[in-house]
Amino acid sequence: MEFKDIKAVYFIGAGGIGMSALARFFMSRGLVVAGYDRTQTALTRQLEKEGMLIHYDENTDEIPHACRNSRSCLVVYTPAIPESHAELQYFRQGGFEVQKRAQVLGEITRSHKGLCVAGTHGKTTTSTLCAHIMHQSHVDCNAFLGGIAKNYGTNYIVSDSDFVVIEADEFDRSFHWLRPWVSVVTATDPDHLDIYGTKEAYLESFAHYTSLIQPGGALIVHTGLEMEERLQPGVARYDYGLGEGDFHAENVKIGGGEISFDFVSPAGRIDNVRLGQPVPVNVENAVAAMAMAQLCGCTPDELRYGVGTFSGVVRRFDFKIKTPGLVLLSDYAHHPQEIRRSVESVRKLYADKKITAIFQPHLYSRTRDFCDDFAESLSLLDEVVLCDIYPAREEPIPGVTSKLIYDRLRPGVAKAMVRKEDVVDYVRNHEFEVLVVLGAGDIDDYVPQITKILQERLGA
Repeated sequence: MEFKDIKAVYFIGAGGIGMSALARFFMSRGLVVAGYDRTQTALTRQLEKEGMLIHYDENTDEIPHACRNSRSCLVVYTPAIPESHAELQYFRQGGFEVQKRAQVLGEITRSHKGLCVAGTHGKTTTSTLCAHIMHQSHVDCNAFLGGIAKNYGTNYIVSDSDFVVIEADEFDRSFHWLRPWVSVVTATDPDHLDIYGTKEAYLESFAHYTSLIQPGGALIVHTGLEMEERLQPGVARYDYGLGEGDFHAENVKIGGGEISFDFVSPAGRIDNVRLGQPVPVNVENAVAAMAMAQLCGCTPDELRYGVGTFSGVVRRFDFKIKTPGLVLLSDYAHHPQEIRRSVESVRKLYADKKITAIFQPHLYSRTRDFCDDFAESLSLLDEVVLCDIYPAREEPIPGVTSKLIYDRLRPGVAKAMVRKEDVVDYVRNHEFEVLVVLGAGDIDDYVPQITKILQERLGA
């Protein structure tokens, strides 16, 4: 089914961050857009305000009339939805065109020049920063993002540009549907072993992904990655990093709440680039985003302005309180290497402060597979508060709890285990200098309450 033949689109798993961006794409084209999600959230409520029809019971009777014609309704689902889902079965048995979200994005990369950011971590911030640089430049872009860009209050940017920025998700090999024009690969630390099984299979997935880049395009890889590349003839290859690489940062300065660096590329040098979101880990993210935008024609002034005016992504190193005496931030980090990078960035900013993290592990399988690595990364903190595992799509695995991490934390690290429901009380009864709320589950739902408690403590 071609997009021009579609009159309605139905989303199963409508409230996912990636799904919602696609929903906004189809709403911008004037189509009837509806769907199901298990839970009502701030995002689904916003989508409803924008015109999407969403219900929260797994019930085929709730499917709108406009979405019941198999010749004109496209059905999009997320891999997290089980095949036994009643509405998914209804559409499959009815002969509807049923596609994964990544398949639809793949079609968009065939009609636009796809600027895709892949990697175990860093891809949301890098892709959002690239989209911001491009969107404010003379080049412009469309964008489907994996987080809410603070500059725009949305995860979807629409324009008449030929370019489209897409976060390339390796979960369920989704990024294999894409046909990138230019791609960044930020990291290949093994993850999703419940899907891939082995580190080797995970790395093979990235190798195959590089073969999908279109001739005439480019691959930009972080220096030192463990990854085989299978580029088609006519695909340029670059690397990036700190102090080394075809694109790199030099003369990084951190101080007074500001971070600046010099951007060096094959096209020349841009001195004294200031990070609008001054977080150490964002220096490398900015280099990757600038590299991609520069290859697409953005000027030095546009690159500098874009990086300097970038406000960040919700739940990505997201400061809620930032005072000399108390800092609170929320971060989506849920992989051991993400946590390490997050903690190291906090340390650089607050070297003389006590740093505490409340961490909610994400997935039983990830906790089982990486409990040693989680403990090693979390042990860089002064204090660790562990919550129960957020199951997401998984059923419990016998013997796998947060205690696997708790027991492996290094001696000398203050530690506690707290039920998610008791986190707010824990915060109310303890003192903090720098508090980081970590995880990709629903722990972030408690951040507004935590923020209020700590603001009241400050007398704000």
